[in-house]
Amino acid sequence: MTVQAMKFASEFRDPAAARVLLAAIAAKADRIGATREKPVHIMEICGGHTHSIFRYGLDKLIHEGVEFIHGPGCPVCVLPMARVDECVEIAETPGVIFTTFGDAMRVPGHRKSLMQARSGGADIRMVYSPLDALELARRNPGREVVFFGLGFETTTPSTALSIQAAAREGLTNFSVFCNHITVPEPIKALLDDPDMMLDGFIGPGHVSMVIGIHPYDFIPRDYGKPLVVAGFEPTDLLQSVLMVLTQIAEGRAAVENQYARVVPEHGNPVSLAAIADVYERRPSFEWRGLGEIDASGLRIRAQYAAFDAEEKFGIGYAASSRNVPEIEGCACGAVMTGKMKPMQCPQFGRGCTPEMPLGALMVSSEGACAAYWQYSGARAAAE
Repeated sequence: MTVQAMKFASEFRDPAAARVLLAAIAAKADRIGATREKPVHIMEICGGHTHSIFRYGLDKLIHEGVEFIHGPGCPVCVLPMARVDECVEIAETPGVIFTTFGDAMRVPGHRKSLMQARSGGADIRMVYSPLDALELARRNPGREVVFFGLGFETTTPSTALSIQAAAREGLTNFSVFCNHITVPEPIKALLDDPDMMLDGFIGPGHVSMVIGIHPYDFIPRDYGKPLVVAGFEPTDLLQSVLMVLTQIAEGRAAVENQYARVVPEHGNPVSLAAIADVYERRPSFEWRGLGEIDASGLRIRAQYAAFDAEEKFGIGYAASSRNVPEIEGCACGAVMTGKMKPMQCPQFGRGCTPEMPLGALMVSSEGACAAYWQYSGARAAAE
């Protein structure tokens, strides 16, 4: 038998293949449903998966015995408001060029967003990579260039490599405001929440490209829940749901890798080495909607302190800067932890829209509220 590799994205979007998977999911869900009253709750951790689910209408096509729960897998969305305020504080310092990814520009802080700070005269520039910020530092030796280091393990290596490059070149006018966070720890926090009723997980594909699949081993080992690392095409997600349901139906729990064409079992050794060299764990870090989570954030090691914006600008991760209350009426925390659907928020489509967002979930390209709005929420809100 000759096996042909898939060559085009369209092969992962084949309607016939999707129908076969949907039928298999329905059969498994019926079998599981015969022994329980509620649907199987599967949390997709990654915001990219949430957007794929709504882009391709998988939430409407999937069997009623399966319900997607949208997790906190959007790094912009889980950033606490206090850290946005500190970004603005750095950006408004005279002589600073503050650089950031575009989806962080409009996230509201307690006082203002970076976009509003730029409108007020701060030199804030959107970049596509920390290497762009590094080049700005080379071209502007008389200015302090700060990169807003934000994201899960997916973007952490590029920031680490930029800090290593700055150290080699002696670019002392370059620094990083480090807000990199990690995925496994908030999953544990969710599983420890007695109000969360989760049956399994669709694991993040891009994060797992860096860290591999074994950091999730604690989920089946300690909690008896299956996790399947998934790709982002519709057949990827449907196959991953089927794999989760198969484990549940067979009474077992394991970490499985549906995205093996991209995700190596043990991760990317070059990226992992850069992360280990540049960063260390913070004792704890605040997540919007989840609160303080032990060892879930990264900070820059002392040997690279010259490139640490917290050190350079005297902005420490102090208790006084944490737990800034959410904007009144904003339900980002409940939505990010799967306790509420976006359209159940009283502000969705009313006080909170993409043009005038109250919370980060409506701003970020990976936010659940933005996904609902883009693919169906605007019509639903109007109705």
